[in-house]
Amino acid sequence: MIKSVYSNTLKSFFLKLFIFIIIVFVADRLLGAVLKKYYFKQEAGYDYLTTYAIEKTSAELVIFGSSRAANIFNTGMFETQTGLSCFNAGRYGEPVFYHYAVLKTVLKRYKPTMILLSFDAGNFSNNQESYDRMASLLPYYNDHPEIRAIVALKGRFEKTKLLSSIYPYNSLLLPIVSGNTASSKKRYPHLNGYIANKKIFTGELQTIDYSKETALDNNKINVYKAFIQDCEKAKIPLYIICPPYLVNSIGTDASITEAKKIAKESKINFLDYSRDTFFSNRPQLFEDFRHLNENGVEYFCNILIKKLFISPVK
Repeated sequence: MIKSVYSNTLKSFFLKLFIFIIIVFVADRLLGAVLKKYYFKQEAGYDYLTTYAIEKTSAELVIFGSSRAANIFNTGMFETQTGLSCFNAGRYGEPVFYHYAVLKTVLKRYKPTMILLSFDAGNFSNNQESYDRMASLLPYYNDHPEIRAIVALKGRFEKTKLLSSIYPYNSLLLPIVSGNTASSKKRYPHLNGYIANKKIFTGELQTIDYSKETALDNNKINVYKAFIQDCEKAKIPLYIICPPYLVNSIGTDASITEAKKIAKESKINFLDYSRDTFFSNRPQLFEDFRHLNENGVEYFCNILIKKLFISPVK
């Protein structure tokens, strides 16, 4: 009798557990499908620009990088002066993992005429935030197998977490809602990915000490090398560019030193303007110590266009 009651209780428990798992699974799939639908319906914002870069751009000149790419490389100037169609795939705060993942998706679809990679001081620094920021790539994981190995660097259990349909959109509810509103385009103005800075710097000059030894992240270095190698394999001219900073620097940034060395070994031009005194002596050309404003961008892009297209570097 007791055994029979225990057996029935156990069966009831596993039945309820099974039903619960089915409910969770169905709910995850349904909610995930809704989130995915509205994520990819966005018509403005950073996620929209990422989707456009990954799935739609066919520009001849594609620019990669973080916010310094998005704010400094004026697509309109490049198009007007070179005759090449241009898209700026830079995204705020993103590390080299993101740049390479987007490059992989672009090269799978077509072959650009030229690629520019914006490089920042500290790009190879060892920090967890760079891995956390790969969350911006999660919505593309299932449909773009070419980026899966890169996303896997985010963590040991990433593949398991991505069995959930909700997980890729975990922290994106507000951006998804915002990106689907009628006013979203007004809040996120851009020109083929270029986002202009209009403010003028009014603060004090910062001093950054690069002389202290900094641990570099081998994953980032290897992905940077892979970015170069994939461009070489596709026979696409690649230029790596470090835009100006408004800082009083002590020593040399270890990431820039390493990136230059790798570029030189691969016979890739690395144009370093990080300490260009024309810009560092003119704070009126900056919005903050990392980003040029519209006036600074005009000066810088004219210099770049002349360097790359009128009197090409060799």
